[in-house]
Amino acid sequence: MERERLKDLLEKVSDGKLRPDEALEELKDWPYENLDFAHVDHHRELRQGIPEVIYCENKTPEQVSGIVKSLLKKGSSILATRAEKKVYQAIKRLDERTIYNESARAVVIQNGTKKRTEGKIVIATGGTSDIPVAEEAFVTANFLGSRAEKLYDIGVAGIHRLFGNREKFSDARVIIVAAGMDGALASVIGGLVDKPVIAVPTSIGYGASFKGLSALLNMLNSCAAGVAVVNIDNGFGAGYLAHVINILGEKR
Repeated sequence: MERERLKDLLEKVSDGKLRPDEALEELKDWPYENLDFAHVDHHRELRQGIPEVIYCENKTPEQVSGIVKSLLKKGSSILATRAEKKVYQAIKRLDERTIYNESARAVVIQNGTKKRTEGKIVIATGGTSDIPVAEEAFVTANFLGSRAEKLYDIGVAGIHRLFGNREKFSDARVIIVAAGMDGALASVIGGLVDKPVIAVPTSIGYGASFKGLSALLNMLNSCAAGVAVVNIDNGFGAGYLAHVINILGEKR
């Protein structure tokens, strides 16, 4: 979106529809805008292909709204993660297109139509309790333009459920596995497929799981090749990385 705006600005100056000083006024908030409580990075899309994503934890609804206004003013799409309902409601008042995934605690405003990838991401969970983290990964990947399919509650305690869905993994370009407890599902899937697996340890489990630390260490120590690990409960990071891998396949 930023590329199109810059191109349009240059064309207007070239055609005499816009004076150079007016163009400078338009550009004054590039590459970032100072809101006092935040410096909104308007060049993120030029550098990385997507606009700045808003992490809402410990931000007030007013602060999030200010950042959203700044991004919308530049024509950006909006993805806000870890957003509680009161934050969603504040954003909804700014733009009626606002969509809220309550499980993922993610807010999306899609500005324009996003082209979907040919390649697919499969997002699997060990159990139903891991779904919120997986949903954050799904919302992120979908927001960025990747096709994504969910496959929930197929953990190793009932491993026949995994084997009954093996064909779905063979159709994927990249796989995300969100699991708590011992986090073993990522290693099992990693040993069955010929594609990258992004493991997301979740903070689900009893005392000795140490709020996801046990799953994190087990995933880091996976003996299955091709398994990479993101931080505990980092569904956003997994969805983003999976999309980056996915679009590399589109460029072949």
